[in-house]
Amino acid sequence: MRQDLNRKDALSRDLPDLVYGRNAVLELLSSGRGADKIFLLREGDGILKKIGALAKEKGIPTGFADRERLDRMTGRARHQGVVAVATGKAYVDLDELFAIAAEKGEDPFFVLADGVEDPHNLGALIRCMDGAGAHGIIIPKAGAASLSGAVMKASAGAAEHVAVCRVANLAFTVDKLKERGVWIYACEADGEPYDQVDYHGPCAIVLGSEGKGVSRLIKEKSDFVVSLPMRGKVNSLNVSCAGAVILYEVLKQRSVKKAER
Repeated sequence: MRQDLNRKDALSRDLPDLVYGRNAVLELLSSGRGADKIFLLREGDGILKKIGALAKEKGIPTGFADRERLDRMTGRARHQGVVAVATGKAYVDLDELFAIAAEKGEDPFFVLADGVEDPHNLGALIRCMDGAGAHGIIIPKAGAASLSGAVMKASAGAAEHVAVCRVANLAFTVDKLKERGVWIYACEADGEPYDQVDYHGPCAIVLGSEGKGVSRLIKEKSDFVVSLPMRGKVNSLNVSCAGAVILYEVLKQRSVKKAER
């Protein structure tokens, strides 16, 4: 492992083999995904001892490390005294995303992250998706955050349970989704009020980066543009906050429909 990473470097690099933070590692252990080894802070408390015991049950080697070593491993990110060297979480393809929805007997409910570069934002968005029952997230290979230790940590372990599809061309993927009956909703300014739009049926919510928003081509390809009301001095919300509002509107509408059956 590189020993010269500072925190900024760690957040910008793709580190899919490191999972750190207590909730993230606990979810890793419960998800069934493998790990080569788990490093624990030598002066650990009860939760860290629990993690060590769970790892032992699953036959995963553990080792003790001082805080300085854990800091170096994670680029001084907030690791909470535990770092797992895990086998990489596998990306899925579009067919697998649709299969997840079909297995649950639900209309597909996806999120497209258009240029979300900050791993903390991506992780927080994935955590919101897990809570709202979305079936998976689609991210581009270039110009955006990928699955990394920072994403896993920011998702509080939810990234272990949410399917991630990584594609070469997001615009082409939008076309493929529309061919399969999925309605595309881009979250951008000057659209229809988000809570006055019908999200029943197969849907995909597009969320852009804070700096640039949804790209022009993706917005043009979308079936709807939806907006959140802004009453303050700033003109946008953090992507995970905006995502939470819209995703739970989708969940609310679908829950009402299910209750009426």
